[in-house]
Amino acid sequence: MSDDGHWMREALAEAARAAAAGEVPVGCVLVSAAGVEMARAHNLREALEDPTAHAEVLAMRAAAASIGTWRLEGVTAYVTLEPCVMCAGALVNARIGRVVYGCDDPKAGALASLYRVGEDARLNHRYPVVAGVEAEACAEVLRAFFRARRKGSALTGG
Repeated sequence: MSDDGHWMREALAEAARAAAAGEVPVGCVLVSAAGVEMARAHNLREALEDPTAHAEVLAMRAAAASIGTWRLEGVTAYVTLEPCVMCAGALVNARIGRVVYGCDDPKAGALASLYRVGEDARLNHRYPVVAGVEAEACAEVLRAFFRARRKGSALTGG
């Protein structure tokens, strides 16, 4: 869709906020079928000391709270990194309408890299997946974050 690039750049802005806070830079923006932003979030696992505080989960919680239902039918999730198994499953449970993600995650991705949760016919809900939107920009945010982290570890001996 024509707005996919725009919304992914918004998700990238969330990823930048995560990086600035020392979190793995993943951002998510949820957009209604009418093209209205419903929620946005970035990873907060370190700040919240919560292993489930991924950008997708936090954005879904905020959107569900704002509309008063857990069903996010017709909503598109824009995520900078291919969702993991937990997040892909949460997207199924939320009855998300569509997922658009930036770069693949060969170590944990559950929509194309390791699994295809979004299209698994054994599940009670499926959603279309669009991969590779702003992929290089999404990948570069992650590379830069981990490069800086490795450099910092080398300087501190850690």
